[in-house]
Amino acid sequence: MDMAPSAQPLAPTALPTVNRRRVATAAALASAVEWYDYFVFGIAAALVLGDLYFPAGSSTAGVLASFATFAVGFLARPLGGIVAGQLGDKRGRKPMLVLALTLMGLATTGIGLLPTYDTIGVAAPILLVALRVLQGIAVGAQWGGAMLLATEYAPEGKRGVYGSVVQLGVPIGVVTANTVFLLAGAFTTDTQFAAWGWRVPFLIGLFVLGLAWYIHTKVEETPEFRDAERALAEKEKSQESSPLRTILRDHLGTVLLAGGSFAVNTATFYILITGVLDYTTRELDMKKSAVLTVSLCVSLTQLILIPAAAALSDRYGRIRIYTLGAVGIALWAIPLFLLIDTGSLLWLAVGTFVASCFLSIMYGPQAALFAELFTPEMRYTGASLGYQIAAVAGGGLAPFVMVLLLETTGTSMSVSAYIIGLSVIALISIKVLADRARSR
Repeated sequence: MDMAPSAQPLAPTALPTVNRRRVATAAALASAVEWYDYFVFGIAAALVLGDLYFPAGSSTAGVLASFATFAVGFLARPLGGIVAGQLGDKRGRKPMLVLALTLMGLATTGIGLLPTYDTIGVAAPILLVALRVLQGIAVGAQWGGAMLLATEYAPEGKRGVYGSVVQLGVPIGVVTANTVFLLAGAFTTDTQFAAWGWRVPFLIGLFVLGLAWYIHTKVEETPEFRDAERALAEKEKSQESSPLRTILRDHLGTVLLAGGSFAVNTATFYILITGVLDYTTRELDMKKSAVLTVSLCVSLTQLILIPAAAALSDRYGRIRIYTLGAVGIALWAIPLFLLIDTGSLLWLAVGTFVASCFLSIMYGPQAALFAELFTPEMRYTGASLGYQIAAVAGGGLAPFVMVLLLETTGTSMSVSAYIIGLSVIALISIKVLADRARSR
């Protein structure tokens, strides 16, 4: 039941091990720092940005406005995926990754230096939205480049494992972002944290520029792209020269199915790290530091679970493992919020840990699965679009939808129903992808 690759093997086998390790390490670090920069906004949106940049109205209205700004970054991600995918398929994976890292570093630092509403008025939220858009474009461009650096260097039979090093950037980013916010809160009073302590995690994002320079100077372009470069040069002479045109004309269905299969993962993930942080601290009166600590500890377990799931996908097939994760998310959606609603830190940890296990089972094989859906000359574009569509449909709106559902229905079971609905879409999309693979 595995998804058969639609291209040649993603990398030749006769490559020096040291090169593979250097590239895999660089890809993992690129993903980690990019996601760190992206996640600090989500945490800040749940804790302080509503009051500082959208002060009018109730606290709920401020949080909704803050989460809407959070969602804007996701709406911008497909643009980053399209631009970087088009150029990355024609000019190389590495240059687009370097550009994405540079843009993210500058945007995140800009947020850390941005004056609040009380200082510059309405210009503050406008500039915040603009910088969040740049963050979205950057992360939309980054994932495809980092993922392909890893998978296109992978030896045969280990594409899932190599792809998972990029996926590890997500829990590493979450752990780092939570840790920095915890430290900022521990060494400041509530007044100091609201005044300047929250800015520290954003200013640390400037260090991403050093990693961008390292990748630019030390990491080589992928062998798979170099092999495809001659064919790409020929295609530039004809109407087939645009990877985006080819994707939209011949493979749009595959892109949409990929996005549909993964939206539940991104939605549930952002509900856990952002929506639940707001819900537990604002509605259940749980301590901010305690909830952040639980999120940090749960994310640490993903450092083991994600590569384990990827390794299983190399052995038993991408679709089989991927489906198992989607089914688990659907079945756990109701118990998850029943446990959270107890207001107990222990049951919060249990609920989010089990949910995180199922997310990891899906996330581990996802990079290799998406890469195998497309041929090298359109892989950056196709895989990036599929991933970013899932990000918009799932992750970007999830915290906003969660707050809206809670306010409208008065019960967290509405959020569980939302997750179950996305799980059904995921399972239908996976089934169609699997049927297509078998028919080849």
